[in-house]
Amino acid sequence: MGFNCGIVGLPNVGKSTLFNALTESQAAEAANFPFTTIEPNVGRVSVPDPRLDALARIANPEQVLPTQLEFVDIAGLVKGASKGEGLGNKFLGNIREVDAIVHVLRCFDGGDVTHVDGAADPVGDAGTVTTELMLADMESLAKRIEPLTKKARGQDKAAIAELALAERALKVLEDGQPARTLDVSDDERKTFGMLGLLTSKPVLYVLNVDEDSAADGNELSAKAAAMAADEGSGSVVISAKIEEEVAQLTDPAERAEFLESLGLTETGLARVVRAGYQLLGLLTFFTVGPKEVRAWTISEGATAQEAAGTIHTDFAKGFIAAETISFDDYISLGGEQAAKDAGKMRQEGRNYITKDGDVMLFRFNV
Repeated sequence: MGFNCGIVGLPNVGKSTLFNALTESQAAEAANFPFTTIEPNVGRVSVPDPRLDALARIANPEQVLPTQLEFVDIAGLVKGASKGEGLGNKFLGNIREVDAIVHVLRCFDGGDVTHVDGAADPVGDAGTVTTELMLADMESLAKRIEPLTKKARGQDKAAIAELALAERALKVLEDGQPARTLDVSDDERKTFGMLGLLTSKPVLYVLNVDEDSAADGNELSAKAAAMAADEGSGSVVISAKIEEEVAQLTDPAERAEFLESLGLTETGLARVVRAGYQLLGLLTFFTVGPKEVRAWTISEGATAQEAAGTIHTDFAKGFIAAETISFDDYISLGGEQAAKDAGKMRQEGRNYITKDGDVMLFRFNV
């Protein structure tokens, strides 16, 4: 799969409770003291997609397999982490390994859970975490610039390009902005990624509210949502406590009834997973057959040959064509044969850019 989101935040903001609910497990111990999570917990979560069920109703397969995302529950960060405070470098190293950051902010006061700084302040909390990540990035760049400067003096073209990019990134950080705000060209993107900057990763803020505010949020979550919008990040309001309770209900009807009683039409977790999927710039294509209807994850802009390779490397190596039907045509016409008869099945070549919702059958020869 290869796509994962790291769940981060200060201690006692609800990270492990969220992770437990996401994975419908008790893999992460939740407790009322800092650093409950030391080694990161990892869980895979199915991405909710009603299109999968619609395809299955037509194909009637033996099994239905949704696409998945990986979530990593990372230990809580504290002020001074960039200098080794708390779990310091271990925390930063764990973040470095994920593709995107799901930043949990506590948006409720009171209760029996102690906030690490006393009172809930989601905007201030976000600033604490972001500042530590920025300080770590600045230190990392400072160490990188010195050897790059020496190489650049020797007219090493790659070093010259990387040095210029590193210096621009450092200037952005020194101006108080995360590295992801740097304007990077397509040609520079690969080199920029190699810098390994923590603040270059996309961020989704999960605004953890009390149970009474799950449907509409509250004053604290509104402030946090405005902050997220200002910096161009996404945000989702949930009550991690409610989501944990919902996860324990195995009967779909009971879940729906419980959610309706709270004024909710779907779980907040469904929105978190979808938002994480969008955050990573992913899309879904489908394969449909009598044995299985399956959703597959690829990056936006992936070719048909690359899509084939996600199923099996042999499909990519021996790629001949991708027989492709749009999801809307497949559903409205009632299946593969009907779409084919109506001229809606297309023969696409290896360089075809896969579209979200494509139903694909790959022809290959090894």
